[in-house]
Amino acid sequence: MVRSALPTANLSADAAALLRRLGFAILFFAIPLAALFTRRALVVMAPLAVGLIVLAAFLDGMARDPWQKAIGVVTSRAGIAGLVLVLWAALSLVWTPFMPQASERLFNIVAMGLMAIAGYLALPERMRSANLYLLPVGVGLAALIGIPMLIREGGHLEPDGLGVERGIVLLVLLLWPAVTWLHSRGRNVEAAALALAVGLSAFLTASVLPLIGLTVGAVAFVLTATSPKTGSRLIGLLMALLLVAAPALPFLLKPLASEILGSPSSLVAGLDAWQALILKEPLRLVTGHGLETSWRGRMFGLVPAAVPFSILFEIWYELGVVGALSAAALLFQAASSAGGSRPILGPGIMAAFASAFALGACGIGTAQVWWFTSLVVLVLVFVAVERGQFRTKRPKAILRRLR
Repeated sequence: MVRSALPTANLSADAAALLRRLGFAILFFAIPLAALFTRRALVVMAPLAVGLIVLAAFLDGMARDPWQKAIGVVTSRAGIAGLVLVLWAALSLVWTPFMPQASERLFNIVAMGLMAIAGYLALPERMRSANLYLLPVGVGLAALIGIPMLIREGGHLEPDGLGVERGIVLLVLLLWPAVTWLHSRGRNVEAAALALAVGLSAFLTASVLPLIGLTVGAVAFVLTATSPKTGSRLIGLLMALLLVAAPALPFLLKPLASEILGSPSSLVAGLDAWQALILKEPLRLVTGHGLETSWRGRMFGLVPAAVPFSILFEIWYELGVVGALSAAALLFQAASSAGGSRPILGPGIMAAFASAFALGACGIGTAQVWWFTSLVVLVLVFVAVERGQFRTKRPKAILRRLR
């Protein structure tokens, strides 16, 4: 008796499926948990996850027309604004007093940008729901673990450097794609419970930054859900205007802050120092002082320590008007077109934009690698959620009468 030939196993497809599954598990589940226990987890695990997803795409050829998509991203309005911003930052290396450190920072920015593009091109056109459900599970579990840690530590970081502050910031960012995915699947009760857990962890954190980011994101979510087109354009325009008009803020806010808080407050001192820097060298608002001068300048006394840590100050002090205008154009174009053709994703995307901008404006370390990595992870997760919307309803089983 002749045996039928067994079908030839596609080893490359099986290996690609395994690598892709592992990459998504790291990106959606492991990163939110690991970020609570070590600061470097995000920086190490995110490139690993993206690398596995890219390798899987090479093995099974799931990435379709990668060059065409890459050219489309680069030649879009937001892409052109981003290129102008990076090129101006590279040119500022000529006049920055901290060229080695600035070169390293520029290399990190370019590397994060390339990693984001590679991950975007390697993500499959249709995401499996089983992979995307790892995201709310990972964020929710991390929030539940972080709450008792925050209670035990009193909301502060531990002396040995381990703590949950950066982890909670990452959870605030990842909350929005997780809620968006659950909402798109009709699991609104689970989405509300997840938001409540992350909100409680942000409230327990000693730093007020996570709570600020969460609150601003929630306002943006409600605004965009009420009026999708108007909300997205209004939020994008507000972020762009704040960046462009940043040098006027210390002159406008200082009298108001002095009247409400009084002169000895740290906010008034920061606005006063910012105002003094502008009046001292007004022409440097054109070119800026060069990349890395805001952070390094504090260490060497070039920048007063009282100046607020804010992207609004840093972008103007380092890159001047060209950097501020290109960053504003990038934000406005990206935010205006973020909703795409699926309105169900718009509120979550705009909430993530608003949360990230609020965190950067209110004092998060925007020059640090972990922050750039967090933004890359956020973008890739939202792209994955968008590509998981190809089927919104389960197919109904149709029973036919047998004849």
